[in-house]
This record gives sequence, C-alpha cells and structure tokens, in this order.
Amino acid sequence: MRWVKKVAFWLLLAVIAVYTLFPFYWAIVSSLKTGSALFEVSPWPKEPAWSNYSAVFTAQPFGQNIFNSVIVATAVVVLSLVLGLTASFALARIEFRGRKLLLVSVLAVSMFPQIAVLSGMFELVRWLGVYNKLPALIVSNLILTLPFTVWVLTTFMRELPKELEEAAIVDGATPWITVSRVFLPLMGPAMATTGLLAFIAAWNEFLFALTFTQSDSVRTVPVAIALFSGGSAFETPWGLIMAASVIVTVPLVVLVLIFQRKIISGLTAGAVKG
Repeated sequence: MRWVKKVAFWLLLAVIAVYTLFPFYWAIVSSLKTGSALFEVSPWPKEPAWSNYSAVFTAQPFGQNIFNSVIVATAVVVLSLVLGLTASFALARIEFRGRKLLLVSVLAVSMFPQIAVLSGMFELVRWLGVYNKLPALIVSNLILTLPFTVWVLTTFMRELPKELEEAAIVDGATPWITVSRVFLPLMGPAMATTGLLAFIAAWNEFLFALTFTQSDSVRTVPVAIALFSGGSAFETPWGLIMAASVIVTVPLVVLVLIFQRKIISGLTAGAVKG
C-alpha cells in the first residue's frame, strides 16, 4: 500500500504542475504565432514568429512602459517595507489603547475592492497634482500593498524574543536603532516575502494605472498590453499581446526563483514553536 500512496502523491504533484505551468507554456506557444495560426491547436508552431518579440517594442514605447513599471513597483516596495517595518514595531512591541482595533482596521482596508476606492483616489491624485505622473501610481498602489505588509511584519515581529529588545534598551539604543539594527537582520525572510508580493501586486496592477495615466510615456505594462488592439478578434494582434505578456512575466518568475528560500521561510515563520 505504501507504493500506491507514493504513486498517488506523485500523480497529484504532476497534475498540479501541469495545471499551473500549462497557461504559461501556452502563452509562449501563442506568442510565436501569427494570423490564422493563432486559432490552430498545436503543441508548437511550425514556423515560430520570433519577430513578435521585436515588434512589441516597435508598435509602441514598450521599453518605456517596462521602465515605468520598474520604477513604480520598486518605489512601492521600498515605501511599503519602510512604513510597514516601523508600523509593525509599534503594533507588535508597544502597548497602547486601541492597538488591536487599529491592526484590524489596517487589514480591513485591504478587503475593499479597488473600484470602491477609485473615485476617492482620483480626487486625492488630482488634489496632489500628480495625475498622469508616476507618483500617482505609487501612492495608489500603496493601498493594495501596505495593509498586507503591515499585517505580515507585525505577526513576524511578535515572534521575536523580547530579551533582544530589552538588551538593546539597556545598551541605550533608540527605538529606530532597535528596529534597524536588532530586528531588521532577523526579519530577512519576512521582508523578502512581503517585498516580493508587493512588487508583484504593483507590477500587475491595472485599474489604477488605466485611470490615473493618459499618455503612452507614463503608462505601465498592464495598460500597454491592453492597448494592443484591432478591429475584430481576427484583427487583434494576439501574438504581440502574448509576446508582451511573456516578456513581463519572466522577471517575476526570476525573482521568485531567486528568493524562493526566503519566501518559504517567511511564509512558515511562527508556524512551529520550539
């Protein structure tokens, strides 16, 4: 019976792998097709259209769009981690009235759908004078990333030994020195996990990017991909769309592979106490 369980386990893993990897594989296959070949079911195109990948950058300023996404996502990650780290220290290590209510309120913000806060964010962006500018996307994306970052870092910081903080206080360390020099080196897995998830959220965000940008030079990649269009389903350049999708997905895959160990450590931190 043991071999039956082992075979069933590997079959389950195979099914999960195919289920998760097949969409990306099919995107690569579709990115190498043009014309009527896009509507033919084949494991690999007979004549791969590698020109789709170069055409992506000539059809519109896609290189600038990628650069915009990098700037926005990086800025969102930095701000989310800095604000989340300081907020988590206050919520996890300092006793004050209404702390639990504040933490629940922070988490509740992430439960609102984007469309519910879109009009309010538009008024804020217009009041700040950053409409059709990258800061508009940075500010709006913080609503998506900051609540989760604060919640995860607060949970992780609660598990750190209290003796470390007491020893730092005895040595005359200020709260900022305690956070940056004592706690921060121990929070690498949690910072990597929340930072990567924040980067993915900002990289893939579409609604705010569509609403708060107007010119091609400011748009990010999700909106740029959506603007590849034609008059009908047969005229829409699906090959270019899929090629652009593959191009913007590869960096995320590389980041996950690089930080996979820290991500696993961050997600499982605190699950087992010894």
